[in-house]
Amino acid sequence: MSPPSPFGGAPPAVPAPHTTMFLPMTADAAARLSRAARSGEARARAAEVHRRAAEVEAAAADCWTTLLAGCDSAGRRALGPRLRSLSEATSHYVGTRWWFSDGSAYRRRVASAQSQIEDAVTDGDGQEFAKAFVGYDHAMASAVVCAGRAARRPSGT
Repeated sequence: MSPPSPFGGAPPAVPAPHTTMFLPMTADAAARLSRAARSGEARARAAEVHRRAAEVEAAAADCWTTLLAGCDSAGRRALGPRLRSLSEATSHYVGTRWWFSDGSAYRRRVASAQSQIEDAVTDGDGQEFAKAFVGYDHAMASAVVCAGRAARRPSGT
């Protein structure tokens, strides 16, 4: 039981924990495409993108915490490899041929945003980190959604 408030009445309410979302559009797009996939292979590839997005989400939250605290910890160094894993899973999902031809503009946007995130982490700049993640999420979600039809084809075709 909480102690009574020194100002009388009930103790103040404790805010509910809140989850930071760095990739809401990407996670939603991958989950929807996984559910809508017509084949087991397409479903598995979309599920892999969703799983990798969740890994990036966790790494980004750790990184964000260390940036706000002004620390240089493993949390800051773990994000880059997770971002690259998500890009690789996305490339596999959409098909290598699409990713490097019709999807090349999306691939460049993802790479640019990823570079901006990594620069912000290196600089310890939380504001730029947050801004870069908005761009990364938009670029990655756009690639996943726009390549939805390409995902029905086998990888590399």
